[in-house]
Amino acid sequence: MPKDAAVYTHGHHESVLRSHTWRTAANSAAYLTGHLRPHMRILDIGCGPGTITADLAELVPQGQVTGVDAADSVLERARSVAEERGLANVSFAVADVHALDYPDDSFCVVHAHQVLQHVGDPVGALREMRRVCAPGGIVAVRDSDYAAMTWYPSVPGLDGWLDLYRRVARANGGEPDAGRRLRSWALEAGFTDIDITSTASAWCYATEDERAWWSGLWADRTVASSYARRAVDGGHATEEELRSIAEAWRAWGEAPDGWFAVLHGEILCRV
Repeated sequence: MPKDAAVYTHGHHESVLRSHTWRTAANSAAYLTGHLRPHMRILDIGCGPGTITADLAELVPQGQVTGVDAADSVLERARSVAEERGLANVSFAVADVHALDYPDDSFCVVHAHQVLQHVGDPVGALREMRRVCAPGGIVAVRDSDYAAMTWYPSVPGLDGWLDLYRRVARANGGEPDAGRRLRSWALEAGFTDIDITSTASAWCYATEDERAWWSGLWADRTVASSYARRAVDGGHATEEELRSIAEAWRAWGEAPDGWFAVLHGEILCRV
């Protein structure tokens, strides 16, 4: 598979958007928000349904935010979010992170959340993000790390889920354990050690409502999303195996002592 031809593993099934629309600047970009200033121009790459994008726009009221995504269909949802919130300083467009249609030095901040794990050439993507970021600006990236995800109690079917997901994602040209690689990729892209600030943070699901939400969306995603189709079509799992994994997710979600943590790597790269 060519480096720039990776397939987005999840697609935009309702179970995927259920997760993406939960994301905010507070729960997904806190490592960045303290560096924002009211006048800044921000490029939000892989913006999806636009909830983080809209939050960023509210944080730069005298600035401008441009949200871009490879999938035109999801941008209609993003535009609706911005319109519902009355935001006049945000716009959306289709774009490829490997070849951004913007001049050099166009933005104060270039942000990507859960993007590099899905692209075929993350180093090339970081170089392109750096190109459109103005001197003195910030390239900000956050990605989960599937191998570092952990949960309790032990449910054998979830071990199977993790193994399957990582195989499907890599077959699609991505790297599911991206979080731990961000600093390495940034160095390869030309940032120096002194340019990069590396941090980590986690999402944690432990209350009854959180467990029901997280387990339900993954149970549905496992049998009904593009990920499910690619798992079967790629010969990684049968439909019966997917149903068994979905049942394991629901079993974990019903455990009163259930706990699940999603670790993320984060980098702030000064240009």
